[in-house]
Amino acid sequence: MKIIVPMAGRGSRLRPHTLTVPKPLIPVAGKPIVHRLVEDIASVLNQDIEEVAFIIHESFGKQVEEELLEIAQKLGAKGTIYYQNEALGTGHAIMCAKDSLNGPAVIAYADTLIRADFDLDTTADSVIWVKQVEKPEAFGVINLNEANEIVELVEKPKEFVSDLAVIGIYYFKDIAVLRNELQLVLDNNIIHGGEYQINDGIKQMIEKGMKFVPGKVDEWMDCGNKDVTVDTNSRMLNFLHQDGENLVSDDVKLDNATIIPPCYIGEGVILINATVGPNVSLGKGSKIENATIKNSLVQTHTTIKNATLDNAMIGNHASFDGNFTNISIGDYSVLE
Repeated sequence: MKIIVPMAGRGSRLRPHTLTVPKPLIPVAGKPIVHRLVEDIASVLNQDIEEVAFIIHESFGKQVEEELLEIAQKLGAKGTIYYQNEALGTGHAIMCAKDSLNGPAVIAYADTLIRADFDLDTTADSVIWVKQVEKPEAFGVINLNEANEIVELVEKPKEFVSDLAVIGIYYFKDIAVLRNELQLVLDNNIIHGGEYQINDGIKQMIEKGMKFVPGKVDEWMDCGNKDVTVDTNSRMLNFLHQDGENLVSDDVKLDNATIIPPCYIGEGVILINATVGPNVSLGKGSKIENATIKNSLVQTHTTIKNATLDNAMIGNHASFDGNFTNISIGDYSVLE
């Protein structure tokens, strides 16, 4: 089994954080989004992972590439890096990894997290993972026949089709079939919204009679912008806490400080006259003094003083001293 992970660009909706760190590498509950995603997919598949292929922008740099390769290595898999330097759509991104597109594989976009527990239907040609949503008109949805097979993909339907939204994770029994269909999309310059889309390849497979079935996830968490990323951090902390995972480092230094779970507290964190939690992630080497923080995501080596924070997101190596509450500041920022 292979996992193909298109990561696209840095992501404008999560600025200023993505100016220095690609969005998929922003930590949620102490672990980068893409790392959690790949691990969660591997656990759902319950199969040996042969390769993890990442499609990135070349500007991400060698350090990011090394971190991505380590994710694959921890699964006992080969890690491969491909480049998509032009934002030409999901179909184009997948075809940038053309050399890895053979055999059984999962495609997963790296700005989402899931919680799922189901048996993969390996008899189907493809499984499209979906989540029931309250406002299907805001999403791409699937249309099912009486045999519970997918017969249509509909993008943001104006009239009700179904409430099962496509979340951006797909299984293919042989991804070479999708590769061939996407090659036709590129060769014939089939463009929607100015981009080459994976859906056009999938639609051609459905029209040829291939069997597509839904795989439903229990939880679908977005990391598209600051507010939803902070909310996803809170939800993930609660899931991990319920699973009994230890989220607080043994070397945290407490001085008249209280931690209200669930919280992720990284190595070397110092808390002085502080109340932290619930639903807070503090990256390693951070220092919190004379502050109350809840429902927030703070990355590494950051100093926060004299603050009351709620729904905040703060980057790496930042310094914040003030009375604001709902804030979003990126790496190396100083507010005093």
